[in-house]
Amino acid sequence: MIEVRSISKKFGKVLAVKDVSITARDGEITALLGANGAGKTTSLRMLYSLITPESGEVRVDGIDPVKEPEKARRKMGVLPDARGLYKRLTARENIEYFGRLQGMDEATLKTRTDALIEQLDITRFADRKTDGFSQGQRVKVALARALVHDPHNIILDEPTNGLDVMSTRGIREFLRQEKARGKCILFSSHVMQEVAAVCDVITVVDDGAVCAVGTQQELMAQTGQDNLEDAFVALVTTNKTGEGV
Repeated sequence: MIEVRSISKKFGKVLAVKDVSITARDGEITALLGANGAGKTTSLRMLYSLITPESGEVRVDGIDPVKEPEKARRKMGVLPDARGLYKRLTARENIEYFGRLQGMDEATLKTRTDALIEQLDITRFADRKTDGFSQGQRVKVALARALVHDPHNIILDEPTNGLDVMSTRGIREFLRQEKARGKCILFSSHVMQEVAAVCDVITVVDDGAVCAVGTQQELMAQTGQDNLEDAFVALVTTNKTGEGV
């Protein structure tokens, strides 16, 4: 379970994240939904301790990532906004390298790597160097690399950004499988269709602040709209004007 309580972050004079709270529960897929520049990536970076909140706190399975970053990271699998594959390594070698960094023994690492390569449909390019990979191939390898140690909490920053239809469908199905295993999944997106397809709970953010939290149906009911996109626009407009929905 991931709990974020009133975190804030300022860059110079710009308050990028303003008192944001998020709860992502086990066995659910939780979305952080907002336009580009809404504060999603900064919020996630504070969660996995890449940057430190100026106020508020984060807990990952009860662990404070600021005080115990290595312990918290072992509980998390993170797909950051920058995929950052090692181009001279094959897809398999990228995955195995991160497993070794997590202290996995070789037998477990091989079993887990083989399973992820099959699950994410990486087999046909698993033993090719990643230099020249397509966007979809890079995302799949980066995702497998992040999850090779089988973490309970999965954090994904725009996981389907730039992917084709088939790759997107594959990622969706994989997330559903992990949800069925009881994993806690939190991902950011600005794509309404993506959020509507897989998410149980949605946290809407705009201008660094939380606008609303609820299921898709609850957000539509709150705004009187019949689809998530219109509900999102209504919530963001309300946040900017300060008027009630």
